[in-house]
Amino acid sequence: MRATRTTLRRGLAAAAASSLLAVAATACGYGSEAKDDDAAKSNVSAGGKKLSADTVKIGYFPNLTHATALVGIQEGLIAKELGGTSVKPSTFNAGPSEIEALNAGSIDIGFIGPSPSINGYAKSKGQSLRIIGGSASGGVKLVVDPKKIKTLDDLKGKKIATPQLGNTQDVAFLNWISEKGWKVDAQSGKGDVSVVRSDNKVTPDAFKSGSLDGAWVPEPTASKLVAEGGKVLLDESSLWPDDKFVITNIIVSQKFLSEHPDVVDAVLRGTVNTNKWINANPDEAKASANSALEKLSGKALPAEVLDPAWESIRITDDPLAATLQAQADHAVKAGLLEKPDLGGIYDLKPLNKILEAEGQPAVADAGLGAE
Repeated sequence: MRATRTTLRRGLAAAAASSLLAVAATACGYGSEAKDDDAAKSNVSAGGKKLSADTVKIGYFPNLTHATALVGIQEGLIAKELGGTSVKPSTFNAGPSEIEALNAGSIDIGFIGPSPSINGYAKSKGQSLRIIGGSASGGVKLVVDPKKIKTLDDLKGKKIATPQLGNTQDVAFLNWISEKGWKVDAQSGKGDVSVVRSDNKVTPDAFKSGSLDGAWVPEPTASKLVAEGGKVLLDESSLWPDDKFVITNIIVSQKFLSEHPDVVDAVLRGTVNTNKWINANPDEAKASANSALEKLSGKALPAEVLDPAWESIRITDDPLAATLQAQADHAVKAGLLEKPDLGGIYDLKPLNKILEAEGQPAVADAGLGAE
């Protein structure tokens, strides 16, 4: 599965997009409810000047692949750039609910995976959101029961879980199966491999009981399976150019971007500074992210899960746009999505101005930028 730059044709079938949106989740499909997040050290920068909005509402997942949000809010690095404008964080457990919140104005900016970004944009015919930056790459693995599966060819005839029909990992696994020359019905999951759609929060127990032979899942679920005796047979990063593919984007409602560009710029400065701090201080950042997770979920990740999970995730400002396009193509190939028009899904101009000021190279939009 290699990323391509195939030009996406216009003309999304609204019904297909709506169907996929209803089932497509971000990296970890843990449900659909949102809740306010009180994990931030400070939601307002003391003594700062208020920007054009009193508050910016930021949505994200309580998951390591959303480390930019976890750490940026936990450490006050985003609030610091906003001056007197306050941050109101909310956490979500599924991509569709976060997109719904963005469309309803319940959040202004969100951290989210590629599949819901694609489907949210396509369903609205390009009117709902823009991707304005990257956050994370990688962190997805195929983990198997080593007693049942020793090589990739051994997957044939086995039961392998993905988080949800049409989500990012489901599409990736279906594409990998296709490239092996095997046949699977995308909707039912039946075929040469049994693709079992299993919520990430129940997959470890199902794996432990023997009802699953393996799973193509994001972190930290992958490392939880390893802790239960599983073995990593494939890291999805190895299938992509330079071992990089988008797992988390930063999106913004087009209305908020138009009305409050200064606030969007400030949030982006905060995320760039957060990513810089994470990459310069990986151990401190890992501890900060785990502390935020504990506050949000009531339980910290044990070291045997946290350490390998954190190691496999790359924090980046680059949205890796070519890989998002490729993931859309894979969904089309699997029969889960009509060919969408993704032209204009990116607006990277604000981010690139910030990166230029930092002396960093600009990031590309793969020809899918807003005019």
